[in-house]
Amino acid sequence: MAFRRRRKNEFHLEYHNKKKKITPQIIREVLSWVFYTVVAIVIAAMLVMGFGKSVELVGDSMEPSLYADQYVLVNKVSTYLTGPSRGDIIAFLPNGNTNSHYYVKRVVALPGETVQIIDGALYINGTMQVTDSEVYDKMEEAGIAASPIKLGADEYFVLGDNRNSSEDSRSANIGVVKESWILGTVWYAYGGEQGSSGIVGSGD
Repeated sequence: MAFRRRRKNEFHLEYHNKKKKITPQIIREVLSWVFYTVVAIVIAAMLVMGFGKSVELVGDSMEPSLYADQYVLVNKVSTYLTGPSRGDIIAFLPNGNTNSHYYVKRVVALPGETVQIIDGALYINGTMQVTDSEVYDKMEEAGIAASPIKLGADEYFVLGDNRNSSEDSRSANIGVVKESWILGTVWYAYGGEQGSSGIVGSGD
């Protein structure tokens, strides 16, 4: 009986010592770990939402900068804060049509500017964009930009880099792009049979 009592007392003492190991310091450490884990998950989710939206390219309108079937990551944050800059490549829904796939084109004219295409060359505010003409092919079709187009406070004019194989702001069914239709600025491209992965820079 004495032996059984001793064993029982030892068990209770061991159990009591184990319970004492769960100290306020350990609880604080556990809560701190949980807090930082939640913060990390929230930050990761925000980064994915802001910089990790993936869009697939359709067609060859952005060659040789980007290729069909490549995927691009879109920066939604900078577009929300400052809007696109000239030379940026953007992803947008034409006419805000949510049933359409995203179009990917380069911004060539900004809000408040007047854009026109004359003899295959791009003019902004009446001045021929010489650098544009040196980099890209002469445009065979001016479309609606044959006449001057004055952009509103939230409107952008976009063109594909493959100028003569692109449906862009020259097309009546697309026209100027309103800021509310823009998903964001393209910053990284990957995948596709011809394209290689890499950061996408401005065309300026």
